[in-house]
Amino acid sequence: MPTPHNHAPAGAFAKTVLMPGDPLRAKFIAETFLENPKLVNNVRGVQGYTGTYKGVPVSVMASGMGIPSIAIYANELFTQYDVDNIIRVGSAGAMRADMELGSVVAGMGACTNSSFAEQYELGGTFAPIADFTLLSAAVEAAGELGVKMPVGNLYSSDTFYDAANRNSRWSKMGVLAVEMEAAGLYCTAAYTGKRALAICSISDNLVTGQELSPEDRQTTFTNMMKIGLEVAVKMANR
Repeated sequence: MPTPHNHAPAGAFAKTVLMPGDPLRAKFIAETFLENPKLVNNVRGVQGYTGTYKGVPVSVMASGMGIPSIAIYANELFTQYDVDNIIRVGSAGAMRADMELGSVVAGMGACTNSSFAEQYELGGTFAPIADFTLLSAAVEAAGELGVKMPVGNLYSSDTFYDAANRNSRWSKMGVLAVEMEAAGLYCTAAYTGKRALAICSISDNLVTGQELSPEDRQTTFTNMMKIGLEVAVKMANR
């Protein structure tokens, strides 16, 4: 402490960290929802804040884009800062025509085209999944907030601009949406014995071609953020 990517002192992070990809979204969550938010890290502009929500300490920190980036920050939070729960609150592209922009999905599992899990030398294919306690708390929170939140498989892709364009094949297998981080987060949580969950808001629809502006992606995904914060409260009371 500090790490190469985090200059926060020991004890600076709460047990539960909300992790958007975008540093500006981290700033928005902290300033909009947390009481007395304090900036505890800003290395490389990757902002981390700690404050309280309904009296419960909660942190929010950006992950950057892609599995390598979120794995770095998640590993350091889990192993160096004694964080127990990381909830990814990010954007995803819908793979079904009936999913509206701004709607929320939860990743029970995360398919991937990444070779990230090969480092564990398991001799097989690891299935990255969410922590059930976090997932069940999120489903409960969504119901209390009146938010419809489908639960299912996400697809964590290493390629944003995919030359092979296999999206329809993943959709045929029941995958709800594509994003770029959940599988790496789930693998890291499993390896370190911690808990993780990805809750994503739909920023664009790959079937209909609809999409939100970058500004809307930063500030309009409040249902996803509220669910993540309510999960933090539930975990503190369990």
